[in-house]
Amino acid sequence: MIKPLQDKNKLLGFAFALLATALWSGNFIIARDLSTSIPPVSIAFWRWTVAFIVIMPFALKSLIKDWKIIKNNLPYLMITSVLGITVFNTLIYIAGRTTTATNLSLIAISFPIFIFILSRIFYKEWISLNKVIGIIMVVLGVMLIITKGSISVLINLSFTIGDIWMLIASIIFATYSLLLKRKPKGLSIWAFQIATFALGLIFLFPFYIWEYLTVPSIEFDTNSIISILYIGVFASLTAFVLWNNAILIIGPTKAGMIYYTLPLFSGFLAFVILKESIGLIHLLSALLIISGILIANYEHKKIK
Repeated sequence: MIKPLQDKNKLLGFAFALLATALWSGNFIIARDLSTSIPPVSIAFWRWTVAFIVIMPFALKSLIKDWKIIKNNLPYLMITSVLGITVFNTLIYIAGRTTTATNLSLIAISFPIFIFILSRIFYKEWISLNKVIGIIMVVLGVMLIITKGSISVLINLSFTIGDIWMLIASIIFATYSLLLKRKPKGLSIWAFQIATFALGLIFLFPFYIWEYLTVPSIEFDTNSIISILYIGVFASLTAFVLWNNAILIIGPTKAGMIYYTLPLFSGFLAFVILKESIGLIHLLSALLIISGILIANYEHKKIK
């Protein structure tokens, strides 16, 4: 028999992953906007500082309650903090300074593919035929939206050191997502989140000081302050809580497939904020991506 509660939880997990991806799409736009005015480590440092300050009132009680679990699992928390907080987004901001928006989008959506590969290597997770078909459809949809239906755009793509940084960032986030499956039992998501935010900031701080001493001072204007508040509150705190809950409910592989909707949200934001047009190519891309995700996550239900 199919358990309605389990189905409801899965839908909730997919919804969490979708909302997290939507919030991260705004992060990519802001990251590109700030890349010329604020150094990359500074963006990351102030982003996570804001996230830590905002989460404190909500998570302090859980942090105190789960303190013993945190101390007993400190090595695990340190590794996840370095990967997910200290390094991942900092690399995105570094990459954004030397590569194009097209290349960033193209490489960013490689992250779910790394999840499939790492899941197969470390967890022996079987990649079914419908997953393969779904991945192919999603990749085609993403390629269509990036190239705007012109093969010449893909042929003429050039790569820089920023592309390498973005590729490394994708691999790191895939590893981080898989590590979430090993979150200690009994450790609440709020305690886990505030602990990783704090540790990630501690590891990031020396690099921030180095950048502060070696890079010309920056002046924060209204746009940069609002942007940092957005990525601190929504693209960091809210999105990471949603994503981590999605991983715990539906697993990294299924959540990773939802991440492929990133170009759809980015395109929608570009239409609303930047007044960029949406054409038939975008609609076809959306159809391919959504269909691919549904096929890849389809499960045959056995009636007992």
